[in-house]
Amino acid sequence: MIDAGAELEDRTKLALTAMRKILRTTEQNGKHVMRETGLTPSQLIFMQMLDDEREQTAGHIAARMGITQATTTSLLQKLEGLGMIQRRKGESDRRQVWLSLTDAGRKVLAISPDGVHARFHEQFTALEDWEQAMLIAALERVAAMLGNHDKEVAAVLDSTAVLSSD
Repeated sequence: MIDAGAELEDRTKLALTAMRKILRTTEQNGKHVMRETGLTPSQLIFMQMLDDEREQTAGHIAARMGITQATTTSLLQKLEGLGMIQRRKGESDRRQVWLSLTDAGRKVLAISPDGVHARFHEQFTALEDWEQAMLIAALERVAAMLGNHDKEVAAVLDSTAVLSSD
């Protein structure tokens, strides 16, 4: 006879183990990116967004990354302080600020590892639409089960952001 309680407990352990694997991979990725580039995954992704196109506004990058303006400002200040990006005032509208990578920023991007985001993106986009929808629904359900109903969470897997407010 199968013990239903033990089976549920085993499933709970399997689910928690899978979540821990995701967290551990994210943490290891953050440490690896930091060792290789001196940047957090969030900072690196911010720079990759700037590398996609020429000059962009901070608001445009914030929208693409799914982060708040405050987080964007913090990332911008840190990256500018490191000499990775530069700002330029708009010519027609002086209130508008355009961002671009510096030569140093381009060099760091050239040596940066692909990381968890790139691997996930590549494999996730290869899935069928129904598989993508199923995974999104399951992950959103897990977040809700853990009590996280925050709509302002960024689509960036960066465990260091919690500690350093990037």
